[in-house]
Amino acid sequence: METYLPSHRFSLGPFVLLQSLCCVVLWMGQGIGCPEKSRKSEPALNQSMRKAKDGEEGREEAVERGDKQLRALSGAADLNNGAIGLYNMGLSCCLNSLLQVFFMNIHFTVILRRIKVPTVRTEQKKSVPYQMLLLLEQMQRSKQRAVYPQELVRCLTLHNLKLFVQYDAAQLFLSLWNLIKSQITDGQLADRLTTLYTIRVQEYLVCQKCSFETKRDSNLLTLPLPMFNSCSQRLKTLEDSLRCFFQPEQLTDSNMCLCEQCERKTPCLQGMRLTCLPHTLTLHLKRFYYRKSSWTQKISYSLPFPQSLDFNQILTQEQCHPDAKEKADWQYDLFGVVAHSGLASFGHYCAYIWSLTEGKWYCFNDSSVCQVSWDDVKCTYGNSHTHWGETAYLLVYMRKNPQ
Repeated sequence: METYLPSHRFSLGPFVLLQSLCCVVLWMGQGIGCPEKSRKSEPALNQSMRKAKDGEEGREEAVERGDKQLRALSGAADLNNGAIGLYNMGLSCCLNSLLQVFFMNIHFTVILRRIKVPTVRTEQKKSVPYQMLLLLEQMQRSKQRAVYPQELVRCLTLHNLKLFVQYDAAQLFLSLWNLIKSQITDGQLADRLTTLYTIRVQEYLVCQKCSFETKRDSNLLTLPLPMFNSCSQRLKTLEDSLRCFFQPEQLTDSNMCLCEQCERKTPCLQGMRLTCLPHTLTLHLKRFYYRKSSWTQKISYSLPFPQSLDFNQILTQEQCHPDAKEKADWQYDLFGVVAHSGLASFGHYCAYIWSLTEGKWYCFNDSSVCQVSWDDVKCTYGNSHTHWGETAYLLVYMRKNPQ
């Protein structure tokens, strides 16, 4: 089973490993509340979603009925019932924010609604996709402003994702996605999930003496974008950060690499070419860093991000793989922002998400959900003079005009 590792600029043979994440300790308490929004009731899923009848024949019939019902509901709008919050179960604002980003993505819920429903109770308790499906259904039929995700949280604890633990959003996103992917038993659905989120790149290493090139294809779930360039200069925009990420790096002196053709260490050019972009693109702003003999610190300065991205206008031809496909579709609209407020050791997560069915921005802050404007979302750009303010940490873009 393919497992995705944290998004580094991966090492290739003697490549220098560039860390994308620090171990971040965050305190995630309740944030500022938002006004409640009116909502309508919606029919629940079919009774076959419940425990199947005893006996092999009864279980097969229940699974078949459940699968048909899930397929019938696959196009249902996720906000027909109004925006529903998730109660904080104990330092769970990071988890709640990521779950809302998953659930508001109708391209993800189409896949989720097609999973094969486990027939054995013990398997149901351990299945992350199944528990997410039940939670989604509970949220859609709820008449309350928020629901408790206790069954899903209990399921996650069986996979070593504990309560009362301060998680980093980028790391938790990776862990959740790997659990979902590994527990989808339908190979075609698992492939669809991979296509929906996976960024494909080609790493390369070129000897500056003989021009011998080593290449390797890699998959990423996020692009870990720097806040400073190689000269430690502050980057001004998200586009600058993207260009910096794909900018080749000269490896000299103590960083020289062994060239197979020269049979000795030589100066090399290390870089990455973009091969394929997914429908749902996740960008990770590297706002947390660790200094020796110091606490983990947060970079709070402003980094504006646009509502629309066109990678054909950002990257050069050399930064794209020659065989890159669908480059005409490398245009994206902003879909979600997972924002962090506070310091590196003391803060809170919430999510700003664009409703694909209503065409509105919402702020999901644990149990509180409210409609917001683009100006509210822009407040997450950051501000070096306001360390307690919200700063964007994960940016989720959705491809324009998907086929």
